[in-house]
Amino acid sequence: MASLVTLNGAGQPAVRPVLHLDGPRLRAALEQLIAAAEPQGGVERYAEAMKLKAAAYQQMLGDGRAASLDLADFEELAATMPTVRRRIGRVVDEMGWTAVRAAIARLLEAGHDTTIVDERMAAFCSAFPATKEFRFARDLGAEVLHNVLPEHYPLMQRWVWDMKANTGVIREIWHGDNVDAQVIDVADDYETFLVLREELSQFLSDNGVFRDMLWYVDLLSAHIYGGYINAQGGAYLKTDFSAVPDPLEHTRRILGLDAVKRRPDLTRSRTIDGGKATPLDLKRLPRTAK
Repeated sequence: MASLVTLNGAGQPAVRPVLHLDGPRLRAALEQLIAAAEPQGGVERYAEAMKLKAAAYQQMLGDGRAASLDLADFEELAATMPTVRRRIGRVVDEMGWTAVRAAIARLLEAGHDTTIVDERMAAFCSAFPATKEFRFARDLGAEVLHNVLPEHYPLMQRWVWDMKANTGVIREIWHGDNVDAQVIDVADDYETFLVLREELSQFLSDNGVFRDMLWYVDLLSAHIYGGYINAQGGAYLKTDFSAVPDPLEHTRRILGLDAVKRRPDLTRSRTIDGGKATPLDLKRLPRTAK
């Protein structure tokens, strides 16, 4: 896949990082994802759930609607953000819903312009307390941008890559010996996440994936990091990610699909994992939402 030429805030070509990804690790992860999804309706089922999730974000936050978003609607969306949902209640209590909503609305202003996204993300995070327990603000901003404008913004959450912590999907598929002992000198900025999506898209295309590429990239990324979480005994995100026998359980939770309920006309109010219906109710979406 030819790399896209993007510009930075000064209108100059952005410096593109070089990602040394491990082909065999990627192939193993893709094979595991396909095999694990087959008894549960196939990977396509998960891609459809991700499209439904994005459609809900677009309906509630797109085209300037974020400025008038109701708290109840936001709480439904927050249920699909695994690193946010257990923490956001305290933020809303401390800052007030009006301030949180204003920060989200500012983040989405001129959202189609990706040249200053890093600056906009920094400004968004600075609206929240600058303490360790509020680092999840980056994940909140990343979820909003990716789901409202998925073609413009790849996944940019900390679990995809966190340079300071030296953890994320990038490390799990980095090529080299003794990667766990390496410090990977790659910035966790927009350009890195964009290059990662391009590289994974090319890999998937080479392996016969031609539809719903955006969502297949997300699923593969989440499955890669889900494997790391499972290997660590569910230490990451603690109560949200405990060790489980289902190989796709962490994949679903990382992407917030455990809180996505299928449309009522398609299923009997069950989540993608077959459990009880959880907060995000998509019945308000138009029937044409796919």
